[in-house]
Amino acid sequence: MGLSFELSPEQAAIRDTCREFASQVVAPQAAEWDRREEFPYPLVAQMAELGLFGLPFPESVGGAGGDFISYLLALEEIARADASLAITLEAAVSLGISPIFHFGTPAQQERYLPGLCAGQKLWAFGLTEPEAGSDAGGTQTKARREGGEWVIDGSKCFITNSGTEISAGVTLTAVTAQPDGHKRISAILVERGTPGFEVGVPYRKLGWHASDTRGLTFSGCRVPEAQLLGREGGGLGQFFKALEAGRVAIAALAVGLAQACLDASLGYAQQRRQFGRPISRFQATQLKFADMETQIELSRLMVWRAGVMIDQGQSPGKYAAIAKLHSSETATWCANQAVQIHGGAGFMEDLPVARYYRDVKINEIGEGTSEVQRLIIASHLLGLGGSVSKLLEPELG
Repeated sequence: MGLSFELSPEQAAIRDTCREFASQVVAPQAAEWDRREEFPYPLVAQMAELGLFGLPFPESVGGAGGDFISYLLALEEIARADASLAITLEAAVSLGISPIFHFGTPAQQERYLPGLCAGQKLWAFGLTEPEAGSDAGGTQTKARREGGEWVIDGSKCFITNSGTEISAGVTLTAVTAQPDGHKRISAILVERGTPGFEVGVPYRKLGWHASDTRGLTFSGCRVPEAQLLGREGGGLGQFFKALEAGRVAIAALAVGLAQACLDASLGYAQQRRQFGRPISRFQATQLKFADMETQIELSRLMVWRAGVMIDQGQSPGKYAAIAKLHSSETATWCANQAVQIHGGAGFMEDLPVARYYRDVKINEIGEGTSEVQRLIIASHLLGLGGSVSKLLEPELG
């Protein structure tokens, strides 16, 4: 039996629906939302109507019953029109809903998942701190038990979807015990409006201007003990599982942005004339197109490879890291080529490639930097099972 690279009719239908929505609804508005640096509530509501927030989750929890590949296809098509809207969807699904779906109690799932899968509310993912990003074990936020509650003190930074009008809360990592000097890091669900939970002002960002990103502060913030997600001390494992699938999703987003760069460049090069003919007729331009197309297709295939593993119930591990690394770096390279092909016009905010150029760099940073992806790949090659900490033991010692 041979390999098949064809989409199922259901997957193709989802791709086509998202492509139509992205091209006809999102793309004409993307530049204006970016310019105003405003969260695009109407577009988010339309994504919710399409069922995109619940796409990869079963109907039993309020999802749409689709597969992970369908979710990746949706992300690619949305990102092809606007990366800000795509990261809103990705963070809501991969980082907001997934941990609750995979590790939540029945009561937690019943309380939160229906509204989140319907896109009526957004949930955030609070891992990053000033001293805890790539070093997730460096978490400083603490939570102690007191009177049947968790009392949380600390802060988080660069948290997506945390301060919108429809943001409902955050799953955060906190040190809940430190026996023998070893941190026991747990995940805790904190609802918006809980006393002691403060949401900061929006960051001024290089790109993703229409995405909501803020810092969070917790000062004597009390939540019931039942808000613990999964077992105590299992927080890092839960977040690593979420990030593993999230890397594949970010890779799909990067593929969409890279494709947008190629689309814009092809259109512009056939209209722009120099030396009496369209610049698409110049071999130097054609070679750029060929290289862009080749790298985009390679990235897309690796995204699908990792996505199929998730749909089969396997850990994507090394393949998730490869997909994320290759796709994000390909997108950055394609954005650079797109601006070059556009010349001076590409440096102007009047054309979308300037926005693509600003939006693309974060893909090499968020949900695991390119450096961390390389370490994950190397650890698999060395038989360390993807453990970056084991790979770094000589340096850390």
